[in-house]
Amino acid sequence: QVQLAESGGGLVQAGGSLRLSCAASGRTFSGAFMGWFRQAPGQEREFVALLGWTVGTTVYAEFAKGRFTISRDTAKKTVYLQMNSLESEDTAVYYCAARYGGSWYMRSPADFGSWGKGTQVTVCS
Repeated sequence: QVQLAESGGGLVQAGGSLRLSCAASGRTFSGAFMGWFRQAPGQEREFVALLGWTVGTTVYAEFAKGRFTISRDTAKKTVYLQMNSLESEDTAVYYCAARYGGSWYMRSPADFGSWGKGTQVTVCS
């Protein structure tokens, strides 16, 4: 079992930046996929970015390309989401997720078995 804990959310002005962290504990993450999702009020949880823990390869949702960067620190067992040029539409609760096995085509929350509790990101214009 893996435990995930997000941090780094907050209030930021449009055009600003935030870096979210996801501290992971539990079993080794070799072979795991780590994902970031977000959920705005009244909307479904949506895919943001995916990272393969072992090789560090990444995949992004279209809206995240060029603005968001997912990365990891293997020694700290932490996954990051650097978010730049934030827009009001980025306001949401951001969640970290983990899945052992799976594929690079995973985009649905149902594909992931472990979740953090989320961190709120609010972008004001």
